[in-house]
Amino acid sequence: MRSLKRDFVPLFAITALALICALAWGGPFLSTQPSGRQGHAQQQSGQNQSKTGTFTGRIAKNGDTYVLHDSSGATFGLDDPDRAKAFEGKVVKVTGQLDEQSRVIHVENIESA
Repeated sequence: MRSLKRDFVPLFAITALALICALAWGGPFLSTQPSGRQGHAQQQSGQNQSKTGTFTGRIAKNGDTYVLHDSSGATFGLDDPDRAKAFEGKVVKVTGQLDEQSRVIHVENIESA
């Protein structure tokens, strides 16, 4: 029994020291952000879901709407069919805001590439 205590005392001391260091260090050991899906959803809802930029690709008609096919094979809807109609079948640069959730570009400008 005495040797068992002798073995656990140093182990307990090392564990306590490690815990104290972790509390003092903070950052990687203790997260101040909410964990789990709920915290992730809260962070997503607080962020802007659109990105402004320039997108290059070929415009094609898809039913009643126009889409932009980029070189990676991604397809984005275009919210301004009047501007897009003039460039159907052509490679263009579209400037606007991409709504990542709906994958639609809110067109500010379209020009030939």
